[in-house]
Amino acid sequence: MSQTTGAQVVGAQSSASSGPGTGRLRRDALGVAAITFFVVSAAAPLTAVAGGFPIAMLLGNGAGVPAATLIVMAILLVFSVGYTAMARHISNAGSFYAFTARGLGGVAGGAAAYIAVLAYNTMQMGLYGLFGAVAAGTFATFTGTDSPWYVWSLGAWAIVAVFGYRQIDLSAKVLGILVVLEYMVVLVLDAAIVGNGGAGHNSVYSFTPTAFFSGSWVIGMLLCFASFMGFEATTIYGEEARDPSRTIPRATYLSVIVIGLFYAFTSWCMVNGTGPDKLMDVLGGLKDPTTFIYTLSDQFVGSGLSKVMSLLFISSVFAALLAFHNAAARYFYVLGREGLCPASLGRTHDEHQSPHLGSVLQSVFALAVVLIFVLTGQDPVLALFTWLTNLATLSVITLMALVSFSVVVFFNREKRLAPSPLQAVVAPIGAGLVLAFVAVKVVENFQLLTGAQSPLLAYGLTSLVLVAGALGAGAASMLKNNDSARYAQLGAHQNGQ
Repeated sequence: MSQTTGAQVVGAQSSASSGPGTGRLRRDALGVAAITFFVVSAAAPLTAVAGGFPIAMLLGNGAGVPAATLIVMAILLVFSVGYTAMARHISNAGSFYAFTARGLGGVAGGAAAYIAVLAYNTMQMGLYGLFGAVAAGTFATFTGTDSPWYVWSLGAWAIVAVFGYRQIDLSAKVLGILVVLEYMVVLVLDAAIVGNGGAGHNSVYSFTPTAFFSGSWVIGMLLCFASFMGFEATTIYGEEARDPSRTIPRATYLSVIVIGLFYAFTSWCMVNGTGPDKLMDVLGGLKDPTTFIYTLSDQFVGSGLSKVMSLLFISSVFAALLAFHNAAARYFYVLGREGLCPASLGRTHDEHQSPHLGSVLQSVFALAVVLIFVLTGQDPVLALFTWLTNLATLSVITLMALVSFSVVVFFNREKRLAPSPLQAVVAPIGAGLVLAFVAVKVVENFQLLTGAQSPLLAYGLTSLVLVAGALGAGAASMLKNNDSARYAQLGAHQNGQ
C-alpha cells in the first residue's frame, strides 16, 4: 500500500512513458535472490579478494583491512536506512537519479542521472581491461599459448552484448551460478586456513584499533569502498522486481551484509595465512600482489584449488561486466524515457522487454573506449582498469551523498509518508556527511589510488564527475524550459500500470 500512496504523492508516471517510442521493462521478473545475485556479482567477490584486498593491504593499512571492511559495511548499512525508506515510495530504474530528482529537484536529478551514467559505464569499461589481462595470463599458463589481452576483452564484450540485449532473468541465471561458485571456492580456502590455525594461530589482531590505524588507513578504507561498489544497484531493478516495496529493501540489506561479512572474514583469513607480523613482507616480495591468494591456496589446500580459483577469477570479472552492463543500459533507458536523452533510448524490446537500445549504446561506447586504449598502447590493468574503476567509485560515492540529503528533503516535504526520525533524518544526514567526506578524500588521494603519472591526469579524471553533472543539469534545465509538465515528473514512481 505504501508504494501506491507514494506514487500518488510524488506523481504518476509521465505521459511520455506510454506514448510512442517508449515501452515497459519486464515486470515481476526478479525476486530477492535474483536481485541479490546481480548486486554481489557487480561487487565481484573473487575479484575483490584476489585483486582488491592485497592492494588495499599493501598500499593501505595492512593487517587492519578486515576492520576497515567492517567499518565500510557499517557506513553502507546506515546509508541503506534512508535509501530503502525512500525506495518504498519510488520504484524507478534510474534510482540515484530518481531519488535525487524527487528530493532535491529536477536540475539536481539531471546532474545525478549523468553522473550515474558516467559511473556505471566507466566501471563496466574498466573491467574489460582486467578481464583481458587475467584471461590472457591464465590461459597462457594453462595452454602455453600467448594472445593479446584485447582478444579476450573483445570476446567478453560480444557475449555481454548478447546477454544484455535479452531478457533480464537470463542474465540472473548465469550470474547466480557464477556467484555461488565464487563464494564456495573462497570459503574452502578460508576453512582450510582457519582449520590449520593460519600461520601460527588465528589471531584477532586485525580487528584492533592498532591494526586499523597502521599504515595509511585512509587508503585502506577507500579501497574497501571500491570493493563494495555495485551494492546500491538493488533499486535499479525496482521496476522489474516482484513486490518492490519489500523486495528492494530486503535485497539491499542482504547484499551489504553478505558482501561485508564475506569480505571481512576472508581478508582476516588472508592476514592469518601469513601472520599479521609477516603480511607486509610477503606482499612486498610478490611481483604481482594479485597472486597472493594463489600463494595461500597452494600452501593450505593445493594447486588444484588454485587452478579452479584462477578460472573463477575470470568468471568473477565477467559476472561484474554483465551486472554493470545491465545497470548502465537501464540508466540510458530511463534517461530516454524521461526526456534527458533521445527518446528512442526509452523503448524496450517487444519480446524480451529489455532496454535493448540502451544495451546496444552501452556496448558501442564500451567497444570504442577499449579500442582507444588498445590503439594508444595503454596497460589494460594499470590504465584502463585502474583509472576508470576508481573514477566510477568516486562517482557512486558522490551519488550516495546526494541521495542521502535528498531523502531528508523528500520526507520533510512529504510528511505523511515519513517513517521514523531515524530513517527520515538521522541516518540519512549522518550517511551523507560521512560519504561527502569520503568523496573529498578520494579526490585528494586519486593520484595514489590510480597510479596516474601526473596530478594533471588525476584531477582531469576526477573533473569528469563535475562535467557529467553540469551536462545533466543542463539537459534538465532545457527540459524545464521546453516541457515544464514533463520536467515536473522527472524521477516519478513507475507504478507498472
